[in-house]
Amino acid sequence: MVDAIGNDSSRSGVDRAAIFLLTLGEKEAAEVLRHMSAQDVQRVGAAMTQIADVTRDEISDVVGSFVVEADRHTSLGAGTTDFVRKALINALGEDQASGVLDQIQLGRASKGLEALKWMEPRTVVDLIRNEHPQIIALVLSYLESEKTGKILALLPESTHGDLMLRIATLDGVQPAALQELHHVMERQFQGSAGVQTAGSGGPKAVAEILNSLGPKAQSQLISQISVADEEMGTQIQDLMYTFDDLIGLEDRAMQELLRQVPTDMLLIALKATDDALKEKIFNNMSQRAAETLRDDLEARGPVRLAEVEAAQKEITGTARRLAEEGTITLGPAAGDDYV
Repeated sequence: MVDAIGNDSSRSGVDRAAIFLLTLGEKEAAEVLRHMSAQDVQRVGAAMTQIADVTRDEISDVVGSFVVEADRHTSLGAGTTDFVRKALINALGEDQASGVLDQIQLGRASKGLEALKWMEPRTVVDLIRNEHPQIIALVLSYLESEKTGKILALLPESTHGDLMLRIATLDGVQPAALQELHHVMERQFQGSAGVQTAGSGGPKAVAEILNSLGPKAQSQLISQISVADEEMGTQIQDLMYTFDDLIGLEDRAMQELLRQVPTDMLLIALKATDDALKEKIFNNMSQRAAETLRDDLEARGPVRLAEVEAAQKEITGTARRLAEEGTITLGPAAGDDYV
């Protein structure tokens, strides 16, 4: 058991076995431990009491490695899928477990670029660091934004702006070229397991990558992109954090933002906002100010959508500025008419 789960990360084999057992729940973990030697039980048991800061990516990686090894050494078939599904539900919840299991099942037969999904960021960097920037950009565009952010942090900082601009301007790839890239990657890590990945570039892809980085890195990269292509920089910035995403602000941060926003601008911005965000804002105002704003919203006539969007953009820009200054922390991001 301890050696059966592959060790492709900084975690030791014992730690990875401990993570796997912790995903199973008490009853199932006890049943597995019952079949292990006393020495292994002691090692894994000690690791289980010390494991901390386990990410969802690590859980997926550990369980995925188990599936690969089970397929290689046994003929468990469908039983393995049921077992892994239960383990993932215990660890991640039913909704996320279903998605991860689908990826694992697809990953059994995946090759080329898709195999990168299961690799640690540093391993991916070692594979691509000497490739042409356009190749690196294409590879990064095929990975999830959070993982791309981690890989980017391991690449030379001087390359970040250029890579983000290349990803933002990717406009489809010829199938023949993509197939060749698959073959190149496959030759570099023959036999690696992976999953089917979402693959496309564009401004939205870059916005998602930047959202996974800190405010300082975001600001630096946006500046670099804007120097090369001002319109693209603005487009990416608008996609990075929208007005609706303000619902993720903590109350103290929302209160600080509201102190910076003129009431007239807020009134216009709220004309095309869902009730949840409105209530979030009302709850962070004094009772009198909230009642006045509610009354003004009801009394205000139709407003051009362009005006609403401009007000929302201005307020979102203020929130980003406060975040860059360290005054607030942005919450997690959540996309002539009249409203």
